[in-house]
Amino acid sequence: MSRHSNISIFIPHIGCPHRCSFCDQRTISGSKDIPRGDDVRRICSRAVDEIPDKSNTQIAFFGGSFTAIPEGYMLELLTAAREFVGEGGFSGIRISTRPDFINKKILSVLKGYGVTSIELGAQSLSDEVLAANERGHTAHDVFIASELIKSSGFELGLQIIPGLYRSTPEDEKATMDGVISISPHTVRIYPIVVIEGTKLAEYYKKGEYKLAPFEDMVELCGDMMLAFEAEGIRVIKCGLHASDGVEGERIAGYYHPAFRELCQGEIYRKEILKLTEGKPGKYEILVGSSHISKAVGHKRQNIEYFRKRGTEIIIKGDSSIPLYSVRKGNICI
Repeated sequence: MSRHSNISIFIPHIGCPHRCSFCDQRTISGSKDIPRGDDVRRICSRAVDEIPDKSNTQIAFFGGSFTAIPEGYMLELLTAAREFVGEGGFSGIRISTRPDFINKKILSVLKGYGVTSIELGAQSLSDEVLAANERGHTAHDVFIASELIKSSGFELGLQIIPGLYRSTPEDEKATMDGVISISPHTVRIYPIVVIEGTKLAEYYKKGEYKLAPFEDMVELCGDMMLAFEAEGIRVIKCGLHASDGVEGERIAGYYHPAFRELCQGEIYRKEILKLTEGKPGKYEILVGSSHISKAVGHKRQNIEYFRKRGTEIIIKGDSSIPLYSVRKGNICI
């Protein structure tokens, strides 16, 4: 199966009724210009010629609260995008929006214009955390909107932000459990990055907001990835990328260019520890053939981790082994 891809079109901050404590969409999207219908046509026309597998590609509107923008402008964008969906074109349209701007009428409009996937910025499923970060909606809004989206036949995606202001380990666990209970098709995990010019940056500079160690966040996001994948929920992104425009504006937080790889390595490290029971020796570890690099870890971190503890691990591939599973091979001394 070929990899799913998006033609990403960013709509920075347009229509969003709140400025959340952590948010500067113009930085995160890397976009300052507001696209019009003709911009959408230009982007899609170029992509039609460049992308061979259009049947597995969506036109994606990210960066703002799509269903909260003025209706005329929203329809202008959708009208332009719809021209490139269908026979010989792309598979559908993906949008990102707020849970409190979803209702049956809006969903009916979206369906009529070829929207197939809707991602909700849930961020947290703790009402206290949502209020502290000025989200302007409740956890209940996320549950209600999610059910409406799924029952209307759309693919549902949820976006969450571990590490928000005033979020506790218990809140993170409740959010993870809540996402599993909603059972979206996809999840994006964006561990918090503190951006200059945001309310969160003010809290951080005043010492009112303290971050947990980087390693703790890697472990938390790894636990989330493992739990979601075990429930059939596909994690399509974990961590902001350099292309998201955060490198120059961030003052703190959990940014790393290979954050997902770090999390995957952490998952495999824990699984290998269980298998070896922490005993020194030499072990042949079998993992999925396409997951060897994940098990080895970013810059061979797992190999080095075990070596420093008197354990040599030799990682080999086996096509029958699923993601995040490990088995012992022939060598065990």
